[in-house]
Amino acid sequence: MDLITALAVSIGLLGGVATYLFLTIGTIQIWAAFIGWGSFYHCGGGSDGLRKSLLANIWGAIMATVALFLITQVNPGLPGPLWPAIVVAVTVFILVLGAKIEAFAAIPAGVYGYAATAGYALLSGASILVIDLANPLICIVISMAIGAIFGIVSEKLAGAISKD
Repeated sequence: MDLITALAVSIGLLGGVATYLFLTIGTIQIWAAFIGWGSFYHCGGGSDGLRKSLLANIWGAIMATVALFLITQVNPGLPGPLWPAIVVAVTVFILVLGAKIEAFAAIPAGVYGYAATAGYALLSGASILVIDLANPLICIVISMAIGAIFGIVSEKLAGAISKD
């Protein structure tokens, strides 16, 4: 079987397994796992892609948490959406500037972590101030990390069943 078909089989089967596990467990987010999974492949796959993806995803999630904290806990008295816009501009600037550090060089993977964390926080209403599995930083980092692990497993399985 060619590599693309092997990847389709591998990712399809493991995607079903991951979905079942995530929906059985609750709290952790399957959609964030798929973002982490895609991020793994975007970063080149293999152990190097896993490392790059995880570090950048975590960096992005941390920067989103900083943004959420500043937006929700600091009131500079600015009108309307001005304060959130400033906070996002500054934290995204820092996120991208962080790519000067090799560990955070995968800018798209950092953006995935930032967006997933902010999106989950905004849609779920979960607090960044409570340390539990619903905390956006904790939930998204765990979900994306599990997704990246599924990524490396799917890569190895596809390699085993392909003839390429």
